[in-house]
Amino acid sequence: MSSYDLGKFGVWRGYQGFTPEDARELEKLGFGALWLGGSPPAELPVVESLLEATDSLVVGTSIVNIWTAAAKRTAESFHRIDQRFPGRFLLGVGAGHREANGTEAIKPYDALVQYLDELDDAGVPKERRALAALGPRVLELARDRTAGALPYLTPPEHTRNARATLGAGSLLVAEQKVVLEEDAERAREIARGMVPMYLGLVNYVNNLRRLGFTEEDLAEPGSDKLIDTLAVHGSPAEVADGVLAHLDAGADHVAIQALNKDYLPALRALREKLGPR
Repeated sequence: MSSYDLGKFGVWRGYQGFTPEDARELEKLGFGALWLGGSPPAELPVVESLLEATDSLVVGTSIVNIWTAAAKRTAESFHRIDQRFPGRFLLGVGAGHREANGTEAIKPYDALVQYLDELDDAGVPKERRALAALGPRVLELARDRTAGALPYLTPPEHTRNARATLGAGSLLVAEQKVVLEEDAERAREIARGMVPMYLGLVNYVNNLRRLGFTEEDLAEPGSDKLIDTLAVHGSPAEVADGVLAHLDAGADHVAIQALNKDYLPALRALREKLGPR
């Protein structure tokens, strides 16, 4: 298990989507971590400003894309940040998307192994990094070579399966999109502003097929069933139930991605319903 004190709930946004003021408020609300998406570059901008603004919040990348951020430079950034803020930065890395990496010369799994080898050589500890993982083989790699796994675009059923693969000793952070909106059609409209972009990416589509979604579900812009699963909507209490389902399925921590335009008010309302866990 990772030694990080993440708490049970964190917040996921693109790496340029948080301000230091946001970070301070989210820490006061009781969120334990901020997760930076959008493939931040190897220099890892923004991280230090968010850590400077807070007292104990952990910042994690979800994820650094191994095709666009060289391992040596990423490791240098890790050490720079860790020296200033010991134990408060978790380096999440992953293979991103085959469609966007621009090369077929090396398979994504082999590239991940090579990248982790380079992080080893650069002194990035196993327990201070995690791996984006969906399928069993990469989950096993996350278990064996890192602190654990950072699945994305996954329902609680995947969380349950991932925990079975990882075992009890690995960190499991599940991402969950939410829409604080009780009108179902309006909520789906908001969710479809985000979810369909992933339906053209093979790794996500294959994972959703493994979970039983049909070709009709996966055809853009996604069936209502798919959208409702991947972007839980409703009242704060209903959305909280969807988030807590990941903990019940075996996640250690849930990275909540609020799709509401004004995401902070949505998270304020949700946090009250999540309770002290």
